[in-house]
Amino acid sequence: MNDLLGFVFNSMLDLNLGWILFIHFALVALFILLIISVRRPVGVAFAWILIVMTFPLLGIGLYILIGERPVGRNLTRKIARMSKDYILITQGVRERFQGDRKLLPLEGRALSLLAESKNGSPAIAGNHIELFTNSLDILQKFIDAINGAKKSLHLEFYIWALGGDADRVGEALIAAAQRGVACRVLLDSLGSKDWLKSKWPARFRNAGIQVTEALPIQIGRFQFRRADIRLHRKIFVIDGSVAWTGSMNMVDPRTFKQDSGVGEWVDALVRIEGPVVSQFDLTFLFDWSVATTSVTKFNDPDPQITARAGGALAQEFASGPVYRDDILYQVLLSAIMDAREELTITTPYFGPDDGLIQAMMAAANRGVRVTLIVPKLNDSTLVAWSSRSIYSDLLSAGVNIAEFRGGLLHTKSMLIDKRIAIFGSVNFDQRSLRLNFEISLIVYNEDFCAKLEALVDSYLKQSDFVDAKAWATQPRWRTLLENAAHLASPLL
Repeated sequence: MNDLLGFVFNSMLDLNLGWILFIHFALVALFILLIISVRRPVGVAFAWILIVMTFPLLGIGLYILIGERPVGRNLTRKIARMSKDYILITQGVRERFQGDRKLLPLEGRALSLLAESKNGSPAIAGNHIELFTNSLDILQKFIDAINGAKKSLHLEFYIWALGGDADRVGEALIAAAQRGVACRVLLDSLGSKDWLKSKWPARFRNAGIQVTEALPIQIGRFQFRRADIRLHRKIFVIDGSVAWTGSMNMVDPRTFKQDSGVGEWVDALVRIEGPVVSQFDLTFLFDWSVATTSVTKFNDPDPQITARAGGALAQEFASGPVYRDDILYQVLLSAIMDAREELTITTPYFGPDDGLIQAMMAAANRGVRVTLIVPKLNDSTLVAWSSRSIYSDLLSAGVNIAEFRGGLLHTKSMLIDKRIAIFGSVNFDQRSLRLNFEISLIVYNEDFCAKLEALVDSYLKQSDFVDAKAWATQPRWRTLLENAAHLASPLL
């Protein structure tokens, strides 16, 4: 009798094990088919296949959370619906400023047309652009601008942090709303989560300030929308006539992330006057309409186009998933390939794919002086390790790599041949290139480029250049660690 029971038990165990193996194989096969059903970078596809095969439950769960690039069915439909009116407005702007294309330098024409494609903004002449590099001075400029505003204040940021002079900006906004200025604040749900959970949203609404939370994280809806697609833009428009943009969030560097061990965050912003401001306001209004549930139609009036205020030719450049897909990648790749003399990149997070790496190496090999400036200490250890795994290839091609030691260098810029600058919210990594909603200003003006070059030089004076020979002798375990981290770079 015991032998019979043992036989039945073992048979059931074998049967259950067989079913478990079958289900395991079926799930893995299903998700591998799902992964390869969409053409994506080979490294990304193989990284996901490896994860799903090695850790099926964890890998499948991660793929459901962040494997695809959907922003959700409802949001996709809303963007598509509102884009119809948005397209009509931008078409009118392109027609109005078509003559300004003639003012583009020869080396910038192809880049400008590429940035303008897929319903983008054109290059517009007659702008005055100032570069600001001291965060506390910038916050005071914000407060002064708010105090002087007459009609409207539009603020769109990834992070609004609590404490310091960022709170003073909030108090100024409340005072502006109370005197009748129309104030709208659009903040990313994840980046500004602490601020959104604080007393400030209620205080703003009680004062008449409209506050909208962009891309809210909804537990249980990850299968319909990726939780890590974020609104990463930094836009501040005053009265439709002045715009600020760049790398800086609404944070006081003296209080922001002081426990991360990387020092104060080092940022830069530009203040813009002139016709191109209307394009930043239009992007804000579109983002506002998409993110605000009570708005069902993009019915804002045509953007107010201000008079010419200076001699700078500039182009607003917005990018993100769903619309203008992959245009940012194409623009950065084209900018690198177009460089003839010098190319300088500053970024806090460096995680390009093989295409951009090869483009940087090709530029250096054809005689372009390529310089990459990154922070020596990074608040993301995995990103730092992954970045350093690329150093050997870049150094062997002659790329200069400088590690900034004066804090977490957060400025995001690209300077091409001292004649063209790309400046804004874009990190040189997969998240900015493929996932986030980003904003940049492309400037075709040598005076501005000279100011940006001076800023870059000030960063280099506080940096240590990586020595190629010394780097080649680093311990083997460190190389293995960095290369292992790089395996995850397509997913970062």
